[in-house]
Amino acid sequence: MATTLNSPDSDSADLAGFGYQPVLHRKLGRYASFAAGFSFVSILTTIFQFFGLGYSFGGAAFFWTWPLVFAGQFLVALNFAELAAHYPISGSIYQWSRRLAGDLVGWFAGWSMIIAQVVTAAAAAIALQVVLPSVWSGFQLIGDDPALTSTSGAANAVLLGSVLMVLTTLINVVGVDVMARINAIGVTIEIVGVAAVIGVFFTKAERGPEVVLNTEAAAPGGYMAAFLVSGLMAAYVMLGFSSAGELAEETKNPRKVAPRTILSALAVSGLGGGLMLLGALMAAPSLTDGNLGTGGLSYVISAKLFSPAGTVLLCAVAVAVFVCTLAIQTAGSRLMFSMARDGKLPFAQALSKVHPRFGTPILPAVVFGAAGIALLVINLGNAAIFATLASVCVVMFYIAYLLVTGPMLRRRFQGWPGESTEEGLFSLGRFGIAVNIGAVVWGIAMAINLAWPRPEIYTPQGGGWWMLWSAPLFVVLSAAVGFAIYRAVTGKPEPVAAGPAEEPAVQPA
Repeated sequence: MATTLNSPDSDSADLAGFGYQPVLHRKLGRYASFAAGFSFVSILTTIFQFFGLGYSFGGAAFFWTWPLVFAGQFLVALNFAELAAHYPISGSIYQWSRRLAGDLVGWFAGWSMIIAQVVTAAAAAIALQVVLPSVWSGFQLIGDDPALTSTSGAANAVLLGSVLMVLTTLINVVGVDVMARINAIGVTIEIVGVAAVIGVFFTKAERGPEVVLNTEAAAPGGYMAAFLVSGLMAAYVMLGFSSAGELAEETKNPRKVAPRTILSALAVSGLGGGLMLLGALMAAPSLTDGNLGTGGLSYVISAKLFSPAGTVLLCAVAVAVFVCTLAIQTAGSRLMFSMARDGKLPFAQALSKVHPRFGTPILPAVVFGAAGIALLVINLGNAAIFATLASVCVVMFYIAYLLVTGPMLRRRFQGWPGESTEEGLFSLGRFGIAVNIGAVVWGIAMAINLAWPRPEIYTPQGGGWWMLWSAPLFVVLSAAVGFAIYRAVTGKPEPVAAGPAEEPAVQPA
């Protein structure tokens, strides 16, 4: 029976068509949905963290990796937007992959995504150590050296990050409306902060935009190799734009809202991030003294802004770190809930329970927060291992995305989505196969580039062969452990492909 997607009741009926009862509270509007994706990407957090990585390898010309990665990720986002219109269900990466390729492939997509999200949340939380002690020395509660590589800095980073994970867990427990309000306020502050940073950089520029053609500060050797390494910075940043899909069951009219907010979250991040990179390169006091590679954006901000203006911008970065961690945990807990609801995780019955008053899956949020804190503790005396783990988790993101775009391409060649696609819902139409092929080729290329055993990425301070090859080893180990869990939970390793009949008929509002 067709339903009209213009009210909470019709959204609930739409969800029931997939066989799920509406137990999450549907309170998110368009801006809240956009904020979920934008805060996950969090350009103010991630560019602040990784600018030095890109510049130290590619020099100023590393700027061109940004539009290149954006173009590739936008191909992925276009496919995700079409899937969000067809399957407005929480746990989107898992749900999309399962419906396109069957239970086994879908499970591994969800498993890969959970691992990636937990590590990413811990990596985002640890960024508070880079910001807060610079705002006020009183935030350095342990020792007096704030550097992450120092003993006291690493310990203080664990403390600050753990406090942040506790706060985000509590927010995720008390309700999606509270999370949405805090996230929306934080995203607004972050957008204002991004605009302010761009404004300062462009008004205090010391050179013109032609700086992006400069390769003087690039790493020694052939420039193409240095360019590929510098591109990892943008690859680390432009992730998580699918979060609007993760919150589909808590979004009003998700078939129309989620596709738009997936694309807009990535588009706004791409534009804002590109202008930040260009502005920083134009405003940096020097391109050759080594400070831009080691200090990154904080070096440029400190050189161009004195307190209190510089302190205000650092506070905006701290807010961005907070909402970034919050958004990652929210998306991750919904993914756990979605998989547990299908009986695909250990302790599924407990993980799939939703609090009747708060309307949130409490245990997944708690498990996610505890896992994030456990990973933070690894940083105590093992900063190099934590950095390697953070790099590896990005590979898991791209694998999870490939487990969606790959099966989607196969289904397109079989005629999906067919002529039944409803008018008014997002669709790639006749461009679907070409865009999908581009997304798959891009995903494979980036997964290889990210996992390549480069000493400068995986063993910058030295280490054993296992650290150098940690990415492929981690992927294989994760797959082996995941398969064992899948067999134990489901008892049936063979995938059962889901047919088009799982999608209920809908009519746009």
